[in-house]
Amino acid sequence: MAEPANRRMEAVRRHLLLPPPLRPNPLSSHASVEEEPRPVIIGGMVLDIHAKPSVPPHPGTTVPGMVKYVSGGVARNIAECMSKLGTQPFMISVVGNDMAGDFLLKYWRSAGLCTEGILQVHDVATPVVSNVFDGSGELIAGVASVGAVESFLTPSWLYRFRHHISNAPLIMLDANLPPESLEAACIMAYESGVPVLFEPVSVVKSRRIAPIAEYITCTSPNEIELVAMANSLSPPVKYNYHKMECKDKAEAVEYLFEMLSPAMFFLLEKGIKLLVVTLGSNGVFIVCKEHIDFVKDQRKCKQTPFSRQLLEKLDGCFPSNNPINLCRETSSRTCVFHLPAISASVISLTGAGDCLVGGVLSALCGGLDIIQSVAIGVAIAKASVESHANIPDHISAATVSGTDYLFT
Repeated sequence: MAEPANRRMEAVRRHLLLPPPLRPNPLSSHASVEEEPRPVIIGGMVLDIHAKPSVPPHPGTTVPGMVKYVSGGVARNIAECMSKLGTQPFMISVVGNDMAGDFLLKYWRSAGLCTEGILQVHDVATPVVSNVFDGSGELIAGVASVGAVESFLTPSWLYRFRHHISNAPLIMLDANLPPESLEAACIMAYESGVPVLFEPVSVVKSRRIAPIAEYITCTSPNEIELVAMANSLSPPVKYNYHKMECKDKAEAVEYLFEMLSPAMFFLLEKGIKLLVVTLGSNGVFIVCKEHIDFVKDQRKCKQTPFSRQLLEKLDGCFPSNNPINLCRETSSRTCVFHLPAISASVISLTGAGDCLVGGVLSALCGGLDIIQSVAIGVAIAKASVESHANIPDHISAATVSGTDYLFT
């Protein structure tokens, strides 16, 4: 029995060979990273198993296709995207002391990123998500085993990094965190005036916003997560979303606004200041109700080479007299903007939402305003769907500021 088991372990080991390493940011040194406050990203580091059949799948049997292992997890993906765009995040997460955990940590260290906040636990399985896609890259089904995040990202572990959280320009929480840890992180951030972004992760876990909504500055749901979040704050169920085929993009956007605006406006009434609602190929709604400086000490934001290049590019797209700079908005009225998606040759849709959020947060930390930052996120999401990896290897300030990714 030992020999077949050894062969299976060796087969798994071969599958876990490292992908191309993350490139360290050549513009940052370890010293400067330690001296300056960094955005804090809290949530899952996950080994993703992607299966894509080369022929239509059939129930009850296997079909030929491609299976690969990819570094994943919503929080981890967002942090990696930010690092490739010149923003060094501080990651708080957990992995097991197993092959998958070693794989994720080795990949992280290859970028020179800090592992201080990443707990590695013996006799615990690293979070794993197994996804099956159709031929067009759409997710057919998936199974998530992320119990380690629930069990070990406890308030006591988060309290160890209170200094990082209280001095961060912003923090991002993914909804894989247990409710008590979400609340602990929110209170630490609130006490220091640090904005909080809540990433819903899934329809089921998006409902975890209910007890902490008063602390949330921004959230980034898709259409279904948006409705689930609104209903979690307004029992019984009031809000609905029904997908409808529309003849063109303009009609689709109009329909989506009519369908989703009650839930969006309700979440603003509950105290959330900014909604970035992702609409897939129909783009993004940006919704806010009042003046917001999303990043703590906005005036102290330092332009990075990344943000400087992008500001120069975006000046042509959003001239200074265009009244859509939400950070300078002084009215209390509700503001809604729509940014279209960029046409893309889709390979895989996994990771696109995480890239959008990572691009938004990196741009905000670099001093861009909200509309500009979401535009950057949309551009990076385009690059993601055209890549097999969750976070494209070639993403950088130079490529994103090029005409290939900005409003072409």
